[in-house]
Amino acid sequence: MNTVSDLVRGVTWRLCLCLSLGFAAAAALAQAPVSIVNSKHNLSISSPGTVHATTESDVCIFCHTPHGATTDGPLWNRQLSAAIYKPYSSLTLKAVVGQPNGSSRLCLSCHDGTVALGLVRSRPGGIVMNNLAMPAGLNNVGTDLSGDHPVSFTYNAALVSAKGGLRDPNTLPPEVALDRSGQLQCTSCHDPHNDQYGKFLVMDNTGSKLCTSCHVMSAWPASSHAVSGKMLPVALVSLLQPKSAGVQSQAAAPAASVAHTACASCHVPHAAGAQGNLMRFSAPEKNCIDCHGGDGPGKNVAAELKKLSAHPIAMDPTAHNSREDLVNPPTRHVTCADCHNPHATSSAPGGKNQISGALAAVSGVSGGGGILRSISQEYELCFRCHGDSAARGPAKVSRQVPQTNTRLEFSPGNISFHPVESVGKNSSVPSLIPPLTASSRIGCGDCHNSDQNSAAGGSGANGPHGSAFSPLLERQLRLTDGTPYNPSDFALCYKCHSSSVVNSEQSSSWRYHKKHIEEFKAACTTCHDSHAATQPHLINFNTVYVQPYNGVLNYTSAGPNHGTCTLTCHDGSGQNKPHAAKSY
Repeated sequence: MNTVSDLVRGVTWRLCLCLSLGFAAAAALAQAPVSIVNSKHNLSISSPGTVHATTESDVCIFCHTPHGATTDGPLWNRQLSAAIYKPYSSLTLKAVVGQPNGSSRLCLSCHDGTVALGLVRSRPGGIVMNNLAMPAGLNNVGTDLSGDHPVSFTYNAALVSAKGGLRDPNTLPPEVALDRSGQLQCTSCHDPHNDQYGKFLVMDNTGSKLCTSCHVMSAWPASSHAVSGKMLPVALVSLLQPKSAGVQSQAAAPAASVAHTACASCHVPHAAGAQGNLMRFSAPEKNCIDCHGGDGPGKNVAAELKKLSAHPIAMDPTAHNSREDLVNPPTRHVTCADCHNPHATSSAPGGKNQISGALAAVSGVSGGGGILRSISQEYELCFRCHGDSAARGPAKVSRQVPQTNTRLEFSPGNISFHPVESVGKNSSVPSLIPPLTASSRIGCGDCHNSDQNSAAGGSGANGPHGSAFSPLLERQLRLTDGTPYNPSDFALCYKCHSSSVVNSEQSSSWRYHKKHIEEFKAACTTCHDSHAATQPHLINFNTVYVQPYNGVLNYTSAGPNHGTCTLTCHDGSGQNKPHAAKSY
């Protein structure tokens, strides 16, 4: 060293190197690829990044000084921001989050973009930079922190108890350090002196190890989003690359599988689109469709949602929140998260009396109307919107006894019902196709499903996302009279009931089915209610085609395959057919 300036620089460099040992292990600093010298936090003229000084060669001076430092941080040299920040908030937040303090405030002196990068105490007039302040982009978080992971809050046992889903602070890995006040700060996740893992993370975040250091969900470790080796779509992978990593970062290779990226497939710690949940995109369904849209690892649900009949996820998509009234939310809506828990979903197949893994840990409503935080039956999910909801909508068919509450329709106390909630009451159903028997139960998804799902012989996504047949039916079911008989019009009924048995005049089934369906061109739904009825055999007349005779509209069962009808039937030929206590 030949000058006083060189001596000062040398002392400053050595002092700052010692200080940095408090932030990162000495072994890591000794390796050039992970040292601050080889990272974007080196703002000197030797920086490997695009933001740097024009002549200044000191590395540590941008944050530290051996003389004249402030008490804001370790030998702190930077001018702090005077900004007032908008902190993170959400409906489920239990922590008290105010203005950033501690090391988070130090980080924001560069990263909120309001303070000149070269504005340091030890250089009168500051350091000349090629950029006055932090350029726009993800590294510039601004003063609105509502879309960023909360910082400067106390993380203690009381918060864990109140919030749930958080690890005891005493069990956090040593890399994830709280400050001396027990608060979580930027430095709990980021080590400003070590870019070994990219984005200056304190540890390898493959499989979201850093995220799950604090956040714990019982079903997550076995969920599809945690273990699947399927590859992510290229468009999403490009968003996940560690762009803030140093030029020699060991994290340069992009993540490629669902399990590898885990939480990061949907959530981001900074600049979130949906702020309260830190979701990548503001439109809820886009966070799902990126992987379930045809070019990702999941089934093409996006194609289903565009069909003639579909769950309307575009209707008030931002109205959903995890604390809403499950049955009557302020705004009626449906989003992916209403039916699926992405932290618990799996590929478990399920069965008629057991939900599939796709519906794991989802809330619903019991047959008795009680709220269930985790359903065990498929119909319990459907009852949330199609049961006691005040805005469930009108029926597709005008009925003699109208009822649109499916929870009440499938009640085991009814006279007749399709056996969804319990086994049916009719012990003789000769038209059933084996292995179905009178003791079998079915699920809502046996009728309401994609027309291209596996049960229908297709390769599409299972579930009532969308169908070519309204209302979200797996197969065709014509609801109107007057059309020449075509078996395909009643394919949904014939999925379980043999058409040859139903339409045989010599069969053990009711022998007048053929006359009504083929000759009179009546639909199955003209006499039968697909869900349930107040009369045996699901009889609940469609009043568009069946009206009273002399003021009486009535069906009375007289045992298997026998009964009497009093009604006026408008058949497919336009003729009125009066039935005056007609016996069959």
